[in-house]
Amino acid sequence: MLAKRIFDLVFTIPGFLLLLPVFIGISLWIKLDDYGPVFFRQERVGKYGKVFRIYKFRTMVMNAEKLGKQITVGQDSRITKSGNFLRAYKLDELPQLLNVIIGDMSLVGPRPEVPRYVALYPADVREKVLSVPPGLTDYSSIEYKDENTLLGSVEDPERVYIEEILPIKLAYCVRYVEERSIMVDFQLIFKTLFAIAG
Repeated sequence: MLAKRIFDLVFTIPGFLLLLPVFIGISLWIKLDDYGPVFFRQERVGKYGKVFRIYKFRTMVMNAEKLGKQITVGQDSRITKSGNFLRAYKLDELPQLLNVIIGDMSLVGPRPEVPRYVALYPADVREKVLSVPPGLTDYSSIEYKDENTLLGSVEDPERVYIEEILPIKLAYCVRYVEERSIMVDFQLIFKTLFAIAG
């Protein structure tokens, strides 16, 4: 939808330029804290099943995915000192503004998952959810803003994520696809900002 793409660019490009000093400050902090690369890139599934690389500020030690599961739970020992702060205030997600500018993502839309979890989507749900660009935020991002803490309190976090949380998230994704509009996007952006501030 052209209007949505214009909406994304009108807000994302000025926002990115305004936040550039923050990007620089966070980048220096990550370098001083752990000496590794500033950005973490991971394969996610986007519109029509196209795989792309999502950008985040790196919050975990090098090769973290080889040291544990793809989901992060509770006080994960792989998280760096700077990473704990960045995750608490969702600042690690800021580089996804680049994904929006490139066109891989939108400001608002179903959160993009890794391929192994997308493979578990029911066929009809997968078709609907992947019919729109993934986003920085959506209903499930607000509802599960403390997902890591929640999963950290259970014995088998991956099972709980797949069997209990993922189906609820997908229901929210379907709801967004069916209700989507510029007005809904505005509402979700403001609700996200309030959720982070709270």
